[in-house]
Amino acid sequence: MVTGKGTPIEARCGDAVERLPNLPTLTKLPDEGWTTIEVPSDDLDLAVSTILDALADLRRRFPDARFVADYTGGTKTMSAALVMAALELDGIALQIITGARADLIKVHDGSQSGLAIYTEGIRLRRAMAPYLAAWGRFAYGEAADGLAGLAAPRDATLRGELQIATGLSRALDAWDRFDHQSALRGMEIYRNRIGATAGAWFTAAKCLTSSVDDPKRTPAQLWDLWLNAHRRAAQARYDDAVARLYRLIEWTAQWLLRTKGIDTSDLDASQVPSGLQVAPATNGKLKVGLRDAWELAAHHLDGPVRAFVEQERDHLLDHLLRRNGSILAHGETPVGPTDWAAFSGWAETALIPLLRSEAARVGLKSLSPQLPSEPFWRT
Repeated sequence: MVTGKGTPIEARCGDAVERLPNLPTLTKLPDEGWTTIEVPSDDLDLAVSTILDALADLRRRFPDARFVADYTGGTKTMSAALVMAALELDGIALQIITGARADLIKVHDGSQSGLAIYTEGIRLRRAMAPYLAAWGRFAYGEAADGLAGLAAPRDATLRGELQIATGLSRALDAWDRFDHQSALRGMEIYRNRIGATAGAWFTAAKCLTSSVDDPKRTPAQLWDLWLNAHRRAAQARYDDAVARLYRLIEWTAQWLLRTKGIDTSDLDASQVPSGLQVAPATNGKLKVGLRDAWELAAHHLDGPVRAFVEQERDHLLDHLLRRNGSILAHGETPVGPTDWAAFSGWAETALIPLLRSEAARVGLKSLSPQLPSEPFWRT
C-alpha cells in the first residue's frame, strides 16, 4: 500500500473491485515528502521506541508543523505503539479513519473520514500520575510542585481535577510542616467535594488550630507529632523520626505537668520533691529536662503517670541513649531502621496508651488518622 508497484490497493464498492496505485501516488506526495519506518510486528517496546525516535527526528526537522498520528491501519502492535508514542509527547494529535459500517469488519468505501480522538483526559491523567504517586511517600510538596507545573487543560472538569490535586497537595504539605492554619485554609476551599471523606482531618485541623486555652489542643498536637514521626520513618528519614519521637516524649511530660500549673522551664522550689536535685540555670530559674520532667510528673500526677514512669524508666533511658548518638542530638551515628523500630515499638506499647487516656481525660476522645497516602477525593 505504501511502496508497492503498479496497483497494490483494492477498493471495493459492492461486488465491484477497483485496483489503485500506492498511497504516495494517490495523495500525490513527492518522493522527498514521505518515508517509511519499519517496526517489529510483535515487539511493542521496540515499536514504541522506534516511533518515538522517528517523531523526535521529524519534530527537529519541522518544528512548526502540525503533527497527526493516524492509527487506523497496521498490525495491532503497530497501532498500539503509535498511540502510546503519540501520548508520550505533547503536541501530537491522534486520529482514526471511520465511516459508515454494517458490521465490525470494515467501513464502506467512500464513506471514510478522519475522526480526531480526544486525548486531553488521557494525557492529563498520565502526567498527574507520578506526582500523585508521591502521596504514597507523604511527599506532598513534591506532588504540589509537579502538579503546578502542568498546563491547565481546556476541559473544565479536567481543570477542576488538576486544581483540587494541586490545592490539596499544597494543604497537606503545609500540614506536614506543622503549618496547620494554612492546611485548614487550603482544605476548606474543597470542603464541598471532600467533606464526606475528609471529616476526621477537618476535625483534627480545627483542633490543632483552636485557641491556646482549649485543653484539647496540646494533646492533638502531640498526636500529630507522633503521626509526623511515622511519616518521616516511611521516607527512611530515621534521624528525623527519632528526633520527633524524643520531642513527643519530652512535650508529653511538659503538658501533663502544665495541667497542674507546673512549668518545667520555670519551677517554683516548692514544686520540686526533696529527692530530685535541680540546680538553677544561668538565669537563676529552676528548670528540668526530659527525664526529670517525667520524675516530676510521677510525683505530681500519680496514678497512671506514676505507673508509667516506674515501669518504663529503664526502657526509656535505653532508647534515649540510642537517640543521643544521632547527629540531630549529640553524636554522629545515623539512626537506622532497627533503632527506629525498637524506639517506636516501645512508644506504641508504653507511651501512646498513656497519651490516649490522658487526651480522653481532657475531652479529646477521637484522634486523627494518618494523613492520606493516595488521592482520597476520587473514592
